[in-house]
Amino acid sequence: MLALAPAGTSPFKTTYGNVAPRLGVALQLRQNPNWQTVLRGGIGVFYDLVSSEFGNLLTSGAYPFGSVSRNVGNAFPFPPGTVPPPAIAPPGPTGQLLAPDPNLKLPYTLEWNVALQQALGSQQSISASYVGSSGRRLLQSAAVFPPAVNFGQVDLVSNTGHSNYNALQLQFERRLADGLQVLASYTWAHSIDTGSAGSTGVGSNTFVPGSSAANRGDSDFDIRHAFSAALTYDIPAPNIKAVPRAILRGWSLESVIQARSAPPVNVFDLLFGVTLANAFTEVRPNVIPGIPLYLYGSQYPGGKAFNNTPNQGGAGCNGPFCAPTAGQQGDLGRNALRGFGATQWDLAVHRDFPIRESVKLQFRAEMFNVLNHPNFGQPVPDLLDPTFGQSRQMLAQSLNASNSGGGAFNPLYQIGGPRSIQLALKLFF
Repeated sequence: MLALAPAGTSPFKTTYGNVAPRLGVALQLRQNPNWQTVLRGGIGVFYDLVSSEFGNLLTSGAYPFGSVSRNVGNAFPFPPGTVPPPAIAPPGPTGQLLAPDPNLKLPYTLEWNVALQQALGSQQSISASYVGSSGRRLLQSAAVFPPAVNFGQVDLVSNTGHSNYNALQLQFERRLADGLQVLASYTWAHSIDTGSAGSTGVGSNTFVPGSSAANRGDSDFDIRHAFSAALTYDIPAPNIKAVPRAILRGWSLESVIQARSAPPVNVFDLLFGVTLANAFTEVRPNVIPGIPLYLYGSQYPGGKAFNNTPNQGGAGCNGPFCAPTAGQQGDLGRNALRGFGATQWDLAVHRDFPIRESVKLQFRAEMFNVLNHPNFGQPVPDLLDPTFGQSRQMLAQSLNASNSGGGAFNPLYQIGGPRSIQLALKLFF
């Protein structure tokens, strides 16, 4: 039974003893100037705040943080009776309540790493690192309704989330020498959690009471393979006549290559409902063994789609995806399927025109996605959608503000757009 605490009651108890020790060690194994070997390691505890999750939920307008408005008309100064804000009344049987666990504690993450760095001459080095982390007491919300006769919905915030991350990171670095600078990195990683975001805005990340492990799976941002390389090269001027040399000197080239494997997709069906144990969530389907999960062919954007063949697994099924038992989560795991990877090459050329000792003018020509390689957004995850399993957008558009977690950037400034070229003049002083 839920009830409102007396006015002035703290939302949750203040926690003490949140000590965050950190330890780092570096050992030089070989001291040869052109063949140095260094071993580094570190471990630490890092605490987060609870304010981020409350900030997300404050926008819902739930009591006791909900706001109400009042029309003050066009008169100025305002009539005296309209100046004080209206009182925020407790929610009724259809109202919404925001309630933290009274014993809420600060979430924390234990992070560790071990790195071996080897010099390759005086200007180059290569390193291999193992990086890991374990998140505990992470914040997670549950939208429960109807929790009691006196409330319509309650957003509960508790320490039910946990996560694990492990990665092998390789890096080659060449410091600027003879006009050439290079940085190349490769990461092989796996991230697992019970919810990649605490707020109820992403249904697959919400907590369902009584099934804390039901959502354990690949993180929303789990990228198994990621490669990036950046190169800067100062093009040497040829030893020719003065006029051609003046035209050809001062040019530089910059190049960036990015490639990553596909992120996960959480398949769900709104037809099965949006609640389990009276809590909001995304209900996943059951999977019929022996039926392909993916379809391949040029008729699908990107050459791939989730299997959406009607009734292939039986009446009411889309491919192998079928309705789960009423009131239960389907046996398809959270984020069990994968969408599309991404590859892009960006190139820039610039030339500096010295004006004075501390002033120069720079001309730049920048080309994004030089090869015009098509990158596709995530396939539609809702089985109820007519285009289920197919990508409807290019990657840049799918990462726009309409996509949760996309970064809210205009598609022009996202990876995965069509080839574009821009010219610029910069004055440095």
